Amino acid sequence: MTLPTLIRLHRLRAGTLFARMASTTTRTTSGLSEYSSCEVSDALIKLSIPHGGHIPDIHMISPGKICSPAYTVKMVLASNSDAPKLTGGHFVDQAQDGHVVVIDAPREAKSAVWGGLMSVGAIAQGATGVVISGNCRDVGEHRSLGFPVYSRSHSTLGQSPFTRPSEVNVPLTIQPRYPESLANSDALFPAITVNPGDWVLADEDGVVCVPRDLEEKAIELAQKGRAVDDLCMRDIKAGKGVQASFKLHRGK
Repeated sequence: MTLPTLIRLHRLRAGTLFARMASTTTRTTSGLSEYSSCEVSDALIKLSIPHGGHIPDIHMISPGKICSPAYTVKMVLASNSDAPKLTGGHFVDQAQDGHVVVIDAPREAKSAVWGGLMSVGAIAQGATGVVISGNCRDVGEHRSLGFPVYSRSHSTLGQSPFTRPSEVNVPLTIQPRYPESLANSDALFPAITVNPGDWVLADEDGVVCVPRDLEEKAIELAQKGRAVDDLCMRDIKAGKGVQASFKLHRGK
């Protein structure tokens, strides 16, 4: 192994260790939990976040609201020999108490990267749910356990021999899924990066990621947005019309 490679590995391991140490002391509750994913996305748009924190194409598979800091997991194809090999044991056993597991799987994978036994393990670790840019399986088991699961879809196939976990507590850049014909379109929805410890809010409408440094501003704007929408709701119910109500309370 060359010296540059050894240095790179040392830096990767040191960075991962630092992220794990920081994550174990992270606050795991937030005022964001009082708001819906829609309200928080609206707040992030007002903060000039182009994607509004929305992690696209992911849906509730097993019900339950989530509002927790992210414990991130990078999955790769099993055939990928260039990606790092996971250290420290099974990625579920490394999940932190009070965190949501966020997994990014290869877009080519038609297999699942999460099953019923993993939900059991995650519950034992104190995880609050899982958000998967990829597939799950054993849907009935997650629901019986009452463990919140959000994913793009589901599959009958398990993780092995198709994919493997490569790294944990690393930034994940999650790309929207589009047909190949749209790959170079300027109108594509922007990718979103989920960093370890970022707030992840998931409910019936979808999944939103809030950078930790924007938490308080997002809460403040979500609160203001709810107050405005309550006024609009009151006036629309009273028959004053959508356009007039929006103009009065939203200014447009």
